[in-house]
Amino acid sequence: MLRSPFFYSLFFVFFLSCQKEKDIAVLQNNPEKKEAMIIRDKAILNFQDKNYNSAFYNFNKSKIQFENIKDSSNIVYNLIQMASIQQINGDYYGSNETLTEALPYIKKKDIYSAAINNLFGIAYKELVIYDEAIYYYNEALKDCTDSISRQPPLNNIAVVYIQQKKYNESIKILESILSEKILNEKVFIPNKARFIDNLGFAYFKKGLNDKGLQLMTESLELRKQIGDSYGSIESYFHLAEFYSKTDIQKSNEYAKNAYEIATKFNSVDERLKALSFLISNGSGTKYAQQYISINDSIIKIRNNFKNKFAKIKYDSKKEKEENQKLRLEKAENQLSLQEAKYQRMFFIIGIVSLFFLLLYLRKFYQNRNRIEKIKTAYDTETRIAKDIHDELANDVFNTITFTQTQPLEIQNTKETLIQKLDHIYVRVRGISRENNDIDTKANYAVNLKEMLSTYNTNETNVIINSIEKVNWDLVDEIKKVTIYRVLQELMVNMKKHSQASIVVVKFDSNGKTIFIDYTDNGKGAEKLKIIKNGLQNMENRILAIKGTITFDTEPDKGFKAKITTPK
Repeated sequence: MLRSPFFYSLFFVFFLSCQKEKDIAVLQNNPEKKEAMIIRDKAILNFQDKNYNSAFYNFNKSKIQFENIKDSSNIVYNLIQMASIQQINGDYYGSNETLTEALPYIKKKDIYSAAINNLFGIAYKELVIYDEAIYYYNEALKDCTDSISRQPPLNNIAVVYIQQKKYNESIKILESILSEKILNEKVFIPNKARFIDNLGFAYFKKGLNDKGLQLMTESLELRKQIGDSYGSIESYFHLAEFYSKTDIQKSNEYAKNAYEIATKFNSVDERLKALSFLISNGSGTKYAQQYISINDSIIKIRNNFKNKFAKIKYDSKKEKEENQKLRLEKAENQLSLQEAKYQRMFFIIGIVSLFFLLLYLRKFYQNRNRIEKIKTAYDTETRIAKDIHDELANDVFNTITFTQTQPLEIQNTKETLIQKLDHIYVRVRGISRENNDIDTKANYAVNLKEMLSTYNTNETNVIINSIEKVNWDLVDEIKKVTIYRVLQELMVNMKKHSQASIVVVKFDSNGKTIFIDYTDNGKGAEKLKIIKNGLQNMENRILAIKGTITFDTEPDKGFKAKITTPK
């Protein structure tokens, strides 16, 4: 059956209307969407009254409102209705543009996507691009979730197959649709009559005239019984074509019946088609002139509609862009004022915060320096006390015992006593040197070398390599003190525990980093016992200046330390 685009879309409009009612139920308590819904309802009334200009304008306006609140479902609904109006008025290319605009808003496969694909199929069928029409009808089928919603696109495919003279395929589809029992329900009788009519027409075109006539007649009677006047137009067309070769008078009667009903429904396409039957049957020039007059009129009207639809979309787009521009400028102005206000607030808060932060930091560093000084003093006192107790006290005690047990008048005894006292003096100087302030100025390298050299004895040979490679003037004072103390602790540790005969301290620098390698050939120690030997303190000092220190030692294999620190 060859229907107008309006008829093809009726089934989907029914489902979309149901969806609309659901939307109203969901959105009626949302004030932000009220205006858009009111405009949409007004458009629906315009559509039902066939006031297509106003309907298109209001659907488009409603669509823009829903775009502002990002309501995808209602955006698609409005675009589908706009595309339907364009098809009714013969603007198939414009309809395809409108449908394409709806595609980005489709979030899932449902009745909306089915309606879009079905309308694409209708547009391509009317443009006689049948393969594309079949493709989109099949896409619509994929989106249908039940047998009822699948019937319209299947019927549309069957109609296209008739146009392509694929009668067997068309018959197969229509018979499968008619086998469904649900079509016997009263609400679906119009659909059943339509499918029967198309099936009969397919049989007729295939050459099975008797069967085709029986089915087409049955469909017409069924349509008359249910009062489907609009649907009977196509039955009259099919019967007019059936009798056009065998009974011209009967063919003309059916064509005139179709013309009368089409005129009643103001369906221009069907009126033109009825006139074309009468003209082709040789019924005189009266119908030809009437055909030309109606055709010229409808071409002008449809061109006018196309221009109006395009202008409505263009004007609304321009208005939307201007409104967006104004809203953006207003928002930018408000944002600028708000930013200025916040900047003043942040500036004041920042100044106050900075004041309190500086106050806190001053207090914090004062306390930390005081604590560090106390801790340093305590550590120094502890170390001095330990040295005095472990070494100096023993030497003094031995010397006292020597004076009490040996005759001092003997020359050799005096010399021995003097040696012991000199040894005690040297030990006292060593302890003093270990805890003196460190000169970090121009003489730092000389003092560092001198400190290392003091551990050079008859038993231990201390070798200092390449100390001049480091530009000590560029090294931070805190780092100088740390390096001095760590090397001093290494030397003290060597003297107390290592029994090394050779000690090598090698310096190197690449401009940004200082490298110090300490090596001795002493008795070494187990790695797990390193911390117990006081080396943990060295590691803490080096880590504090963002450097690294690694120890390598094994029993009877000497001791190595590798220090790396930034300048």
